[in-house]
Amino acid sequence: MSRRKATLVGFVAVLLWALLALFTVGTVPVPPFQLTAMAFTIGGGLGLIWIIWSGELGVLRQISWRVYLFGTFGLFGYHALYFSALRMAPAAEAGLIAYLWPLLIVLFSGMLPGEQLRPLHIIGALVSFVGAALIVLGGAEGFDAAALPGFGLALLCALTWSGYSVLSRRLGDTPTASVVVFCAATAVLSAVAHVLFETTAWPTSTIGWGSVLALGLGPVGAAFYVWDIGVKRGDIQLLGVASYSAPLLSTLVLIAAGVAVAKPTLLLAGLLITAGALMAARASSTQSAHN
Repeated sequence: MSRRKATLVGFVAVLLWALLALFTVGTVPVPPFQLTAMAFTIGGGLGLIWIIWSGELGVLRQISWRVYLFGTFGLFGYHALYFSALRMAPAAEAGLIAYLWPLLIVLFSGMLPGEQLRPLHIIGALVSFVGAALIVLGGAEGFDAAALPGFGLALLCALTWSGYSVLSRRLGDTPTASVVVFCAATAVLSAVAHVLFETTAWPTSTIGWGSVLALGLGPVGAAFYVWDIGVKRGDIQLLGVASYSAPLLSTLVLIAAGVAVAKPTLLLAGLLITAGALMAARASSTQSAHN
């Protein structure tokens, strides 16, 4: 698979994550860890069907347990830290800190063999981050010192996902089929966390169950498989900056569904995110031309 095609495949994950908020709203009153367990069970099942159909089931036995531990830490660690951060700090501010991960991907990618970090990559990531901030901080409540532990967890959340994404590049020879095990292990750990910290609540309507299924098939299922392909074989710097389009697209989806209301800042945010992505694309195309 070419670098360009792998990048496009990776961007499919961003498009799927844009549906995360809409489907999550539809799953109320299911608590976070229970929802994660249910969705990842579906996502893992989806992957299992895929590798059985493609004849790659035997490949799973050839993969080191260290890889499985790494992947499970990435998927479960990110979600556990994210949910915990939102419980201990205002959602908007904590969400923005957690959304530093695309910028961190761009910065960390400069340490990868064969990758060159250009100034325009960094500038583009910063410009897109400002655009995302305009959207995420729409419900900001102001700074509260009591929320510092939550902000700290949000930062760890960003470090976990960016670290997982960049280090996945070092596991380029590991087949994407390994993500099936990551999803299954995350489902089990999330179920344990649910039993320990939450009260069980099931969807109360057909829309609720449909939303859970949609989450497992898309944003918490297929998204992690295509993201794995993108960060291992595609332009990881461009993917990092392009990921800032997720909150913009998510907001547009919520507006289209009548769940959110359009705000004047949305246009400016869209322009900044697009401008940042174009800067990163320009830097990547220049880099490719010189290679």
